[in-house]
Amino acid sequence: MSDETIRQIRSFIFENFLFDAADEDLKNDDSFLEQGVIDSTGVLELVDWLEESFGISVDDEELMPENLDSVNNLTRFIAKKLMADS
Repeated sequence: MSDETIRQIRSFIFENFLFDAADEDLKNDDSFLEQGVIDSTGVLELVDWLEESFGISVDDEELMPENLDSVNNLTRFIAKKLMADS
């Protein structure tokens, strides 16, 4: 699941935030905020996409960098949410 999840996340990030960037311009552990990839509005768009694409609910207290601020963090967060729902 994680390879496919990583592919989906990277595809979303590049299609919505890094239009002209090359794939190697973003490492899976790069901070979206520190790299200027997304801002606070982008976080809301990201959360909407997560909820729609993975059928999870992101609670307000889960809106933190440890969950949402890199491809790797998102992959772990999605896996945790899906395991909790099963």
